[in-house]
Amino acid sequence: MQYLQNYNPLNNVFLSTVVAALPIVVLLYLLAIHPHKNKYGRIERGIFAPYAAITAAVVGILIAVMVMKMPVPSAISAFVMGAMYGLLPIGWIVFSAIFLYTMTLVTGKFEIVKNSVASISPDRRLQALLVAFSFGAFMEGAAGFGTPVAVAGALMVGLGFRPITAAVICLIANTAPVAWGAIGTPILTLANVSGIPAELITKMAGRQLPFFSIIVPFWLVATLVFMDKGKWKDVWEVWPATLVCGASFALTQYAMSQAGNVMLVDIASGIVSMVVTALFLKVWQPKHIIATEDALSGEAAATSAVAVKKQQLPRYTTGELVQAWLPWVLLAGAVFLWGMGGWKAFLNSISCPKFNMPYLHGIVFRTPPVAHGNKPELEAAVYTFNWLSAAGTGIMVAALISGLFVLRLTPAQWSETIRRTVVRMKVPITVISTVVGLGYVTRYAGTDAILGLAFTKTGAAYPFFASMLGWLGVFLTGSDTSSNAMFGSLQRITAEQLGLNPVLIVTANSTGGVMGKMIDAQSIVVATVACYEDHEEGMAAVGPIFRNVVWHSLALAILLSALIWLQAYVFTGMQVPFTP
Repeated sequence: MQYLQNYNPLNNVFLSTVVAALPIVVLLYLLAIHPHKNKYGRIERGIFAPYAAITAAVVGILIAVMVMKMPVPSAISAFVMGAMYGLLPIGWIVFSAIFLYTMTLVTGKFEIVKNSVASISPDRRLQALLVAFSFGAFMEGAAGFGTPVAVAGALMVGLGFRPITAAVICLIANTAPVAWGAIGTPILTLANVSGIPAELITKMAGRQLPFFSIIVPFWLVATLVFMDKGKWKDVWEVWPATLVCGASFALTQYAMSQAGNVMLVDIASGIVSMVVTALFLKVWQPKHIIATEDALSGEAAATSAVAVKKQQLPRYTTGELVQAWLPWVLLAGAVFLWGMGGWKAFLNSISCPKFNMPYLHGIVFRTPPVAHGNKPELEAAVYTFNWLSAAGTGIMVAALISGLFVLRLTPAQWSETIRRTVVRMKVPITVISTVVGLGYVTRYAGTDAILGLAFTKTGAAYPFFASMLGWLGVFLTGSDTSSNAMFGSLQRITAEQLGLNPVLIVTANSTGGVMGKMIDAQSIVVATVACYEDHEEGMAAVGPIFRNVVWHSLALAILLSALIWLQAYVFTGMQVPFTP
């Protein structure tokens, strides 16, 4: 039995596109728009996230079966495969990161971490730059797949940020580094499916994303200030540090990418940005310190600054600082080690069972023009249970070493850590698995390709929409890697048909995709897990967080799309040459 994807099942391109979009529309409507009464009788928008995810998944399966004519067992198998992927690696990463974070809370060591970060600068704008942007970028480069949002979000809440503020800021920050996330996995995947060398793609990405590596820190600070009801002067007051943070990252990102280095771009950029910004803050601090949720101005700010300066943070011995920070150092080292190809291959050689998904593997075929060439192309369905080499396992190893030998938890503390982590994670894990399951149904049914093909009808404007296609792909799948695997070949085919530089257009899929990372449902759920102790409160915040970030995502995606259009037709010297 074979299932050949049909990209016009209703024999009407417009109607087929509308129907293909229905599961996504249902999910967004239920998460962010549908009115309901909360337990206090107040009207709110957006229903409980698990109900929204399950409803959208049911709609997606029904469309796959009834409209796309996908066999029922195949549609169910696709959902199950996605749900398993939601558990490992994504859910496992978040669980392990929250486990380590909870461990530091239970032992009281996180107070030392919080105060030592505050000693660099008590200003929340600068703390956000260091934690969400610089440290988050390092974590993205080392592990990806939700790790930076999970870890940075938890750190920011511990520093005193409101949960919704921490979630929004971390989601916005996790943009410019994403193309090189997890040791360059998205670009390496894009090279594999498009046939364009990874070195050329990384060079082209390095001529696009560094501009946004400078813009995003300013964007992040402005968002933080206005969420705290501040003013523009509060944004510009810290412009020297914001520029140092973004420029040091962007220059390193550009240098590494132009050298053709695919794997270490984000890791090097994140480290340089953290070190340079921290050193800069040793010699410069803003005149007015904003250390609370309310942005201050005028005399109130000056008074607050004096008050903050008078506050004496606790003094710690070197041993206390080392003990408090070592778990986080071990976490960073573990995700870096687990991201290295040689170590990953070694762990996979020990145990990495693979399963052909029943009723799915060997059955689904993508067809032209999505398939590369003039014949159907098999869409493999093999689930890899890489439990040893998964980044979450590295984080858990770091957590266990920390608990046993660094923090030395008592049996009661171990029990409390496990209990709090399980309670916090049980509902979010369900949502993540359901949403990823929906993404796999759209992928194997072919409805994602229907939406993607709609962008290819734009002719000369296609360089603009090429990046929007990547944005859509990440929104649908929750991963720049998955978006590149899904649309990379289509992007090259379309570029060649329109006489455009394939390197520019293929790269646009990944660089445009990074702007969609902040609005995919699984990233938002990961953010709520990290930032909300109460899982019900976190699930109720999914809609408000989405409504907060969607406009940022669209605006940044449009700016990037405009840059790519200019590179295609105006600043053509910025393109990386390509000879097939």
